[in-house]
Amino acid sequence: MRIDIWSDVICPFCYIGRVNLETALTEAGLKATVVHHAFRLMPGEAPYPVEEMFVRRYGQSAEQAKASIQGTEAVAAKAGLSFRLAGTLCGDTIDAHTLLAFAGERSSDLMQRMYHAYFTLGRNLFDRQVLTDLAAEVGLDPTLSAGAFDFPSLKARVEADQKQAQGFNVRGVPFFVFDNHTAVSGAQPVSAFLKAFKAIAENHAQP
Repeated sequence: MRIDIWSDVICPFCYIGRVNLETALTEAGLKATVVHHAFRLMPGEAPYPVEEMFVRRYGQSAEQAKASIQGTEAVAAKAGLSFRLAGTLCGDTIDAHTLLAFAGERSSDLMQRMYHAYFTLGRNLFDRQVLTDLAAEVGLDPTLSAGAFDFPSLKARVEADQKQAQGFNVRGVPFFVFDNHTAVSGAQPVSAFLKAFKAIAENHAQP
């Protein structure tokens, strides 16, 4: 099975959805080739505190923003994840996605590192040195990684992913496409992914 996933590295529900997907694959005894696609939730925006994002985008008060963060952390805990969102930054993740494009076959491992670094450890994914360090942890050459951020063809791939998502009328992530046929949107529970697997199997079984 091939699974294409559009996601952003600072999207909590992308991380939660990815974990739920992996759990479903394990429960179903399935193996899949997972292909990452970039989706920047905040293109062109300089980094700023995530608490401020809830105020700017959703008109929340400081107390409401705090409650939203705590609610997201609670959802993550149900998926077995430990989130510490307070004090993190949000903004345009172009550098992170460019490095993921450079990572090639190691992009899935690197994305997992980015997720854990950002959501659990509170590391700054808008700092190129942090990104380069994470790339080194999955075996990528630090010098080559440091030079990848401004490579035109890699940036073009990131832009192409975004345009493809727009062509699918994707308005939010995560967005999953199974075997170029069945689409699932959002951080669905394990049961929803199992249902999608069953539908795919039935479709393949039809003459």
